[in-house]
Amino acid sequence: MLCLTTRTDPRWAEIALANLPALLVDHAHCEMKAASNALSLATRCAAVLTGPDAPVGVKVLRTLVELAEEELRHYRALLDELDRRGLSIGTPEVDAYAGELRKVAALRHSRSARDVMGDRLLVGALIEARSCERFRLLADAFAARQHELAPLYEDLFASEARHYRTFTDLAADVLGDTGVARARLGELARAEGEIAARLGGVPAIHG
Repeated sequence: MLCLTTRTDPRWAEIALANLPALLVDHAHCEMKAASNALSLATRCAAVLTGPDAPVGVKVLRTLVELAEEELRHYRALLDELDRRGLSIGTPEVDAYAGELRKVAALRHSRSARDVMGDRLLVGALIEARSCERFRLLADAFAARQHELAPLYEDLFASEARHYRTFTDLAADVLGDTGVARARLGELARAEGEIAARLGGVPAIHG
């Protein structure tokens, strides 16, 4: 699916549904982190892409702000679901998946500021791709049980697919070369597959 090199074991959905409160709490935290990350990237891109590159910087900035707004809408939807179930969101766990993926990207040598931004956007694309895959599994599992959450995860699946395309397109804009962006995405995707396979098996969107 998308750029992923390793598929999630379908049994993950069963683990997630068996621990639904933990899954929903983790998902809410993921949506807030996604919104925060998009705004952080928007600020950095605007600072890096100046002068002759300013028009690209403005495009990236506006696109990421719009993406952050959508992530916040998702966050509110998850908060509503937590409130309805009497669940507290609590403190977010350390996101080992995202942390390891960013460390892999940072290992690249001789990186310009644009390379760093391109990598951050491609890491964002991979996170959205993995979320997209997991939401598909959840939507199908909920639908098979005629569960009330099936429509929500069906909508989220479509949103994450759009976000994946947004991040990959923006990375190509920042790097100035679609071929370079795709090649680097392939490199990072191989590392992401290894990380996801190692961390799989817990009721978390990236676990």
